[in-house]
Amino acid sequence: MAHLRSRRRLALAVPVVLSLTASLGFLPAAASAAPATATAEQAADAPVLAYVVNTKADHRTIARVKQAIAAADGEVVIAYEKIGVIVVRSANGDFAKTLRTVPGVQSAGATRTAPLAPAGTTDAGSAEYLTAADAAKLKAASAKTPDSEPLEADQWDLRAIGADKAAKINPGSRNVTVAVIDTGVDDTHPDLAPNFSKSQSANCFGGAPDTTPGAWRPYTAGDYHGTHVAGEIAAARNGVGVAGVAPGVKVSAINVTDPANGLFYAEAVVCAFVFAADHGVEITNNSYYVDPWMYNCMDDPDQRAIVDAVNRAQLYAQRKGTLHFASAGNSNHDLASDAIDDTSSPNDTTAVPRTIDPSECFDLPTQLPGVVTVSATGSENRKSYYSSYGKGVVDVAAPGGDSRYQLPDTPSKNGRILSTMPNGEYAWLQGTSMASPHAAGVAALLKSKHPWLPPAALQALLKAQANNPGCPASYDQNGDGTQDATCEGGRQVNGFYGHGIVDALRAVK
Repeated sequence: MAHLRSRRRLALAVPVVLSLTASLGFLPAAASAAPATATAEQAADAPVLAYVVNTKADHRTIARVKQAIAAADGEVVIAYEKIGVIVVRSANGDFAKTLRTVPGVQSAGATRTAPLAPAGTTDAGSAEYLTAADAAKLKAASAKTPDSEPLEADQWDLRAIGADKAAKINPGSRNVTVAVIDTGVDDTHPDLAPNFSKSQSANCFGGAPDTTPGAWRPYTAGDYHGTHVAGEIAAARNGVGVAGVAPGVKVSAINVTDPANGLFYAEAVVCAFVFAADHGVEITNNSYYVDPWMYNCMDDPDQRAIVDAVNRAQLYAQRKGTLHFASAGNSNHDLASDAIDDTSSPNDTTAVPRTIDPSECFDLPTQLPGVVTVSATGSENRKSYYSSYGKGVVDVAAPGGDSRYQLPDTPSKNGRILSTMPNGEYAWLQGTSMASPHAAGVAALLKSKHPWLPPAALQALLKAQANNPGCPASYDQNGDGTQDATCEGGRQVNGFYGHGIVDALRAVK
């Protein structure tokens, strides 16, 4: 899969499988967004669902399609005319089917089945909060290292990529912003407040940006994911708690979760990419997958429309100069294999087990062209036991933690990643959710040093500076005689680490 595209067209290569003319035959009947036909009584009780309608990006076509949307009992939430994506709400069970027949409409589909189940972000396991006793122990250990943050003794991840040494050379530029597209960020946290950019933050729930002050924050303390990610990227070196990979850059928040269920729906992600691009964001971090489908298959019209809409938005941002990072996932899936069992989709109603072809069914935004896909490593620089992988899919690797097989020599001996949490707290988490922001932080350091690099060149430099441990001779983690994953490729590029583990110190030298 090709991953380079920029506004300068340094390397323009869109995979054939992403062409919207793909037609597959292996997918079992997917759960439909609404009944194909409905009586008047059924229509009266039909749920209001969200849709994306993707058209030719010209004003005349969009105006005509808007009329068709109204005629089909749809209500336009927002039209992103520059990319030809219209976000709509409708209770008409035949809405998408009707719109697909309208001239100028290239794809249309529901972005959900029903808002019922919680979402899955790409962290593995629940948070382990830092206690007062833990904090005291870490502060005593950190005090032995000059210019160290109070809790830094437990941040093995910074040392693994040279970020502690890099900060002394160049902590990053305040002209660079990394947007955390996630569950929101608590910008009042003392480690995040110094570097937070309110003017580049919003809430995109529903598909339209809300820039009301504080709208970008997590809805509850339980929506901690984005705050943890933000700290990994840019927690300030201010003598308070932890440090980020790029403690001198700015971080912003684009909350894309549904407040009712925590799901990451396509219309919100489209809004986030466009908002980031239009507000001068250089880098986005995406530690999630677009719900409700773990993989979106091109032969299903609803899933096809989701792929189309999200891809248009992220490519628009790339053309505006934004580089995207995304987590590879925590299922230990080989994303370059011939088949993957997907037992969790859709995750907002009843999952229907299916076998998908990852070359035709996409983890969004992870597998979109130009997006930097990041796998996770532990303290011993080996692939984390949970991390998905795949030759030609994974671009780079970064610390995400491994509390099962890779325990560091730190005061806590905790193999997870320590970072910020809402309400001024700290906790350990692990997952490819934690790996992606480490890579995004290193890219922010590179962008700080080379401000004129477009996304494709920035990605190429990140890969060139990465350190690749190569495929291991064995990946039998638990010693039961069975390989837990198979690494394909050589020392330069392989399925576990892509081009290698990112290097913050090389980025600033």
